[in-house]
Amino acid sequence: MHQRLLSAFTALSAAVVTPAAAQEAGGAPAAVEEVSLAQLAADMAAGRVSSEAATQGYLARIAAMDRAGPTLRSVIALNPQALEQARALDAERKAGQVRGPLHGVPILVKDNVETRELPTTAGSLALKDNATGRDAPVIARLRAAGAVILGKTNLSEWANIRSTASMSGWSAVGGLVRNPYALDRSVCGSSSGTGAAIAASFAAAGIGTETDGSVVCPSSMNGLVGLKPTIGLVSRTHIVPISHSQDTAGPMARSVRDTALLFSGMVGSDPADAATAKADAYRKDYAAGLSADALRGKRVGVVRPDMSSDLTTRFDAALAVLKAAGAVLVEVEQPELEGMGDAEFDVLKMELKSDLNAYLATTPASVKTRTLADVIAFNDANRAAEMPYFGQEIFVMAEKTGGVDDPKYKQARAKSLRLAGVEGIDAMLKAGKVELLVEPTYGAPWLSDPVHGDQFSGPSASALPAISGYPHLTVPMGLVDGLPVGLSFIGTAYSDAMLLNAGYAFEAAGKLRVKPGYAATADAGAGMEGIAQ
Repeated sequence: MHQRLLSAFTALSAAVVTPAAAQEAGGAPAAVEEVSLAQLAADMAAGRVSSEAATQGYLARIAAMDRAGPTLRSVIALNPQALEQARALDAERKAGQVRGPLHGVPILVKDNVETRELPTTAGSLALKDNATGRDAPVIARLRAAGAVILGKTNLSEWANIRSTASMSGWSAVGGLVRNPYALDRSVCGSSSGTGAAIAASFAAAGIGTETDGSVVCPSSMNGLVGLKPTIGLVSRTHIVPISHSQDTAGPMARSVRDTALLFSGMVGSDPADAATAKADAYRKDYAAGLSADALRGKRVGVVRPDMSSDLTTRFDAALAVLKAAGAVLVEVEQPELEGMGDAEFDVLKMELKSDLNAYLATTPASVKTRTLADVIAFNDANRAAEMPYFGQEIFVMAEKTGGVDDPKYKQARAKSLRLAGVEGIDAMLKAGKVELLVEPTYGAPWLSDPVHGDQFSGPSASALPAISGYPHLTVPMGLVDGLPVGLSFIGTAYSDAMLLNAGYAFEAAGKLRVKPGYAATADAGAGMEGIAQ
């Protein structure tokens, strides 16, 4: 059985080992490194580059760097129809039919989001045959807006919900994603492949998903902008689930404008996802109103978690940028929210059982794991391939619950929602008389460690907006010891546009993003060498 699984993995990987095979004659590839989505769209509009040439450029870059060169292992599979679709969009443009700023723009999609051309594995060999032939509604929206779906990105397997000792960025299908800033450092997760791939300019922008931190953490640790939207703005249908209370897809890009452009193509109501009932009212061009003056006179709450002296220095420098851009900074204390984390974990375990069972029931007959219990049994039977570094204790805990019918479920959800929202973010905004909050997103990336798993240290800004369903934007605020860190912008429900505007003004004033250098390791400084001759 193990050998057959390895063979399946090899087949899935073939598209990323030799993506040049997907390139057909049709002109030279475009130069794509550090080219923004906005610039690419402008170049296409002006006739300076075609979608086909851009797609070829990204395919060539993936071929040179993902399973070769620095070996980022950020892409699981490429869309064999990407070039054909790019040519069709070029023909539309030539005929005067332009769908909008995403027309012909290649993007990458996390491999827990269904796209019709490729299997959706969530990084697990249990789903290697999950070729549904469906587009998730969020992907259908992006296609309708003209985006080229270039391929699927690697991720922390099962979106990092399998084990308490997991190593972010590893999946049985894709291997371990490496950080473009220092190859031995974590990319965080679970949108690990999207984070590394977009940092490395493997596409103009990418789609991640978040339950708690899975867009903003890999964005922060890969020098990207990432938006975890208000829950209900983006459909979750045909996305491998963890929690219907907290799951959402979100855009990841190298600038705020690019993030806003991609987000604009994602928002909309879906009859199959009740949480999105209001979403159509929020459909608009989120990039159109971006202004470098957006922070002028805006009251911004400053949250200071415990952090290292180096991160404190970097955070203080970011605050100086906000102040110079016109923000009025107000120190805000985060209240004690006792029991919030435990209540959230209970909700995630119970919703995981019910939501994953419901999703698996919709997969093709070729998928033999039809329930969470089946997945647990599959992992046990294929331990060498699926659990070489860490186990599945969260899966086991989730299976022992009663799902959303568990008597403890409603109470746990009400408690976590109240503490994170009304008594958390909303209370902080009210106490400081501020419109939004800022704080460091996370600390700097830690060493990838298959023995001890993730070594989270320093602050984490993700929990309150994740649990409450409120939006959370992270924007690069420079490097700490050569490694990227992000500044979080957090607001109340449906303040996504305001956060993007504030983040844009900060980005314009500070210009703090540094492109990756693909170092073998982070420079720990001369002090590591000692004085011995």
